[in-house]
Amino acid sequence: MLRKLGHHWQVQTRREFFTQAGSGLAGIALGSMLAQDGLLGAAKKDPMEPKPAHHQPKAKSVIWLFMEGGPSHVDLFDRKPVLEKLNGQPMPESFGRPITAMGTAGNTLMASRRKWEQHGRSGLWISDWYPHIAQHADDLAVIRSSKADGLNHVGSVCQMNTGDILAGRPSMGAWVTYGLGSGNRNLPTFVILLDDREPVGGPKNWSSGFMPAAFQGTQFRTGDTPILHLKNPGGVGAAQQRSKLDFLKELNERWGVDKQDDTELDARIRAYELAYQMQSAGPEAVDLGKETDATRKMYGLDDSETEAFGRNCLMARRLVERGVRFVELYCGSGSGWDAHNNIEGNHGKWCRVSDKPIAGLLADLKARGLLRDTLVVWGGEFGRTPFNEKGDGRDHNPWGFTIWMAGAGIQAGQAIGATDEIGLRAVERPYHVHDIHATILHLLGLDHVRLTYLHNGRAERPTINGGQLIKELLA
Repeated sequence: MLRKLGHHWQVQTRREFFTQAGSGLAGIALGSMLAQDGLLGAAKKDPMEPKPAHHQPKAKSVIWLFMEGGPSHVDLFDRKPVLEKLNGQPMPESFGRPITAMGTAGNTLMASRRKWEQHGRSGLWISDWYPHIAQHADDLAVIRSSKADGLNHVGSVCQMNTGDILAGRPSMGAWVTYGLGSGNRNLPTFVILLDDREPVGGPKNWSSGFMPAAFQGTQFRTGDTPILHLKNPGGVGAAQQRSKLDFLKELNERWGVDKQDDTELDARIRAYELAYQMQSAGPEAVDLGKETDATRKMYGLDDSETEAFGRNCLMARRLVERGVRFVELYCGSGSGWDAHNNIEGNHGKWCRVSDKPIAGLLADLKARGLLRDTLVVWGGEFGRTPFNEKGDGRDHNPWGFTIWMAGAGIQAGQAIGATDEIGLRAVERPYHVHDIHATILHLLGLDHVRLTYLHNGRAERPTINGGQLIKELLA
């Protein structure tokens, strides 16, 4: 027999006691689960809420200069005197014959035609294709021993962005957004800037993967209007716009009350709110007309050949200046640097497009004191082979290539690691894409092992099962 006395239950047998106690514990557990799922009316956690770093960061923001298509390290930052001596000869068997994307491993070796000089106090070798960047040699840490896994562009661009050659994982910018939250609630945290085309693989390269959609990158348009519809339609005031968005949010939340796993709906709701906030902050942030003529000229905006990428570089500076955490700029979208033939014409073009704007970005960040806490990363998805393709081009080379970093208190003015004597494979202190990602996250204050997201019962992390810090970079 069970009788209620006040707020307590009176039980007369041992079995009644355990039955009632078990039901109560089940109710507590159910209530907790419902609250976590947002079904008890609890406020939904804001995914963009700023979060503490794992350790003291050196960088507040990242500007990733992605040279899509695979720039040739042996023609830009990795001088190879032995390759010059062996020009036109078959590759010695001692170097091994790799399986290449286009089956060119049996072709003869091809020396660089560029002129090389040592620059700055550091004496870094940089070719004459990058004369403006060469003036900043002492600000660069050149990693000559990078390596990746993919042979083709789609998989390799995907891996450089997400850590895997297969699509479906979150991009680096998404991991940073997830780990640190927003740095400016009036602007996106993760921004993509393209040139005239979309990169191979498209938006999967800035996707949030298996994480909530709120962490994905926001693509800005090219040209004078990078963000559309910043102004209200004629006759619509701020109060009316606010009321309309509040009503739309209410309808979306009602519809989604039983759809807690629909992260795209939540992302759409938050996107509407961000769009409203951007109507006040966005126009000023993207208005390059506020820059001086001297600044615009420094980025190459006065030259039709450098204007488009220069505009994106200047936009990147303005965005990190305003708290945007991760800005990725593509140069040569659609595999523009993919020089299977006529590397002189191909790389000559893209180096002219990118040299002055990148040098202008480094100079501008430094002059404004922003380079101290902004990490600038340059590179492509892989490098190019030391042997020729079609006589005057180069094949894909993921076994050894160059990226460089600047800013964020890194140990600059140095070359890290090395490829072999012809530039085919990383042989001295090789660093995988996962190591590059781990180091970028570390500079932002995030431990790549501790930064995890539970997916399908597994604690996923940005570097999957790999990743070590490039300690020579860290001051």
